[in-house]
Amino acid sequence: MKNFSYLSFPPSTSKTKLSPPLPAIRGKHKPVSDKADGRKNPDYAQCRIEKELKRGLKDPPINCSYGPIGDNIFQWEGAIIGPSDTPFEDGVFFLSIDFTAEYPFVPPRIKFKTKVFHPNIGQDGTICVDILGSQWTPALTIENLLLSICSLLPDPNPEDPTSPVCKLYRTNREAYSKKARKWTKMYAIG
Repeated sequence: MKNFSYLSFPPSTSKTKLSPPLPAIRGKHKPVSDKADGRKNPDYAQCRIEKELKRGLKDPPINCSYGPIGDNIFQWEGAIIGPSDTPFEDGVFFLSIDFTAEYPFVPPRIKFKTKVFHPNIGQDGTICVDILGSQWTPALTIENLLLSICSLLPDPNPEDPTSPVCKLYRTNREAYSKKARKWTKMYAIG
């Protein structure tokens, strides 16, 4: 079992209890260069990423956590606790979060590492949500993204007519919920 030392979830109504401390941030970021907007500037991206991490340490979001993997500030892992009274309740869902040097002008690549039965989450963990694509804005943060993904779990957007999960969600909500709960127990609990 991997040690996810950055995980720290504030008190919630969920029965899942994870509360190891978030890591201290080592070192200082390099100064931001004179580039007008910071695009493709790894120093600007690093400064922004570290700022978001420090904010998460100071005021952790509810039911989600995030932090760098090792010393690479551009590769993070996140975790979301499944919302109460949903098929995802008590599940802990891990995500990979990869930043580029163009962050925050380009969204990070976020994928579920934990298998999830959901209309907006592909079998490979890709997340179909507009804020990771066409609706991305540099004003969004990792905290905003994880909280949005957390709220997407109980409230999917089942518009893809080719997805069997979307079809099941639209035509037989009870069967969908049963299968989503089963997957949560198999892959996200324990």
